[in-house]
Amino acid sequence: MKQLLLLSCLAAGLTLPLGASAQRKPAPAAKPAATGNAIGAIKEADIKRDLFALAGDHFRGREGGTLDELKASVWLADQIRATGMLPAGDDGTYFQWFSLQRTRLAKSSTLRIGTHEIKLNEDGVVTAPTNASVNAPLVYVGTGSAAELAKVDVKGKAVAVQIAGAPTDGISYRRYVFGKFAGQATELAKAGAVAVVFVSDAPSQALYDHWSHIYERGRYSLPGAASTRVVSTPPVIWLPASASSWVQQAGQQLTAELKVESFQYPSVNIVAKQPGTDAQLKKEYVLFSTHQDHDGVRAPIAGDSIYNGADDNATGCAALLAIMRAFKQQPARRSALFVYQGSEERGLLGSTYFSAHPTVPQASIVAVLNAEMMGRNAPDSAALLGSTPPHLNSSDLVKMALAANQAGPKFKLDTEWDKPTHPEGWYFRSDHLPYARLGIPAIMYTSLLHVDYHTPRDEPQRIDYAKLTNMTRWMYLTGWMVANRTAPPAREPGFKLER
Repeated sequence: MKQLLLLSCLAAGLTLPLGASAQRKPAPAAKPAATGNAIGAIKEADIKRDLFALAGDHFRGREGGTLDELKASVWLADQIRATGMLPAGDDGTYFQWFSLQRTRLAKSSTLRIGTHEIKLNEDGVVTAPTNASVNAPLVYVGTGSAAELAKVDVKGKAVAVQIAGAPTDGISYRRYVFGKFAGQATELAKAGAVAVVFVSDAPSQALYDHWSHIYERGRYSLPGAASTRVVSTPPVIWLPASASSWVQQAGQQLTAELKVESFQYPSVNIVAKQPGTDAQLKKEYVLFSTHQDHDGVRAPIAGDSIYNGADDNATGCAALLAIMRAFKQQPARRSALFVYQGSEERGLLGSTYFSAHPTVPQASIVAVLNAEMMGRNAPDSAALLGSTPPHLNSSDLVKMALAANQAGPKFKLDTEWDKPTHPEGWYFRSDHLPYARLGIPAIMYTSLLHVDYHTPRDEPQRIDYAKLTNMTRWMYLTGWMVANRTAPPAREPGFKLER
């Protein structure tokens, strides 16, 4: 009840122009545009201050669809107001609300193998929500090779498989293992298996330790999406390596009663703008994009349970605030639109929603510049995704971004991560993607993954603030070029993504 009351009060405050929550008035109107940019307004000290505030423990990791994400969004809107940016969300506010549909296993679900009761999300996980009632003998088939399966009739049985091997087709080990949960499990289900149990080996145990927590949340989507439908399929279960010692024992029975529940949460996009100075071009927008959510509070690792998301993606949030200050000091001919997209970690949901329901005419968005993890790895290296075919949807926009890099930080650009053959598929994992699918010129600025990605170790003190400041200035210089050139970035003819 207390949580519902707090949510109601918070929602009431968010639908107003932040009257009670932020008494600060917008900065005075800017002077008419001159020819020079305002890159000097982008200061490392400002970026560091904002990032430490947003990625500190106070906001508890800003998990999408929670009060923590909403509180962080209110804080961001307060900072945006202080820059002097105008509200560009719904109903004269900085906010655009949307709903998440969450589908998960009910807590009443049970799973037992022989004498071992499996506490779901503690002793093992079910990789996809499904309604299932299973009472079947368990058979162990080793790694599930054709030779091993030929010795066993799996019809009507639960099948235990040892994870083994390594990718041979260029994909990452994570995608290789997760691919087994879909591919190998599907083949076993076609052969008549009523449940599939994957048991970690030593290499996949590290993956289990890092990633198994994602299944506890279940599945998220926008309401009405195809992924909200629950299909009753044989459950796929993932166990840690410690189960290897007993799961191979003969004569065990697997019993499971799995029940799915589904409900909706609110999430929010934060939208602001700086009007342009040209009578005609001010009707068009350069969209600066990022996301404010991260992973929230989860099972502790080395005693820390808050996934602060400093690099992912408080770096992008602090960068956009700095770029706003520059555009307020010196507006451009085109308007600048700033969008913090909620629930990116749930599957690009905020950007999927905003790109389909923008608060400005969709055709008026001439380019999208997306900030995603910009503060780690070597100080002189970075990447620009959307610069290599088939991800290239505007050579014109990329040329401006490359020119801005040469005029500014002169990063050595890694092009491997933008290739369709890269094992991480990084291009498809951030908020520029929904816009690119609509044909809008879109690129992503990133300093790429690192060992602290999606762990509690992604904290503010590990950010390279000098590098983040240079990444921010590079992004700003690109947007400044786009915003002042008479012709919008040309779209690539025949653009088509590989998936």
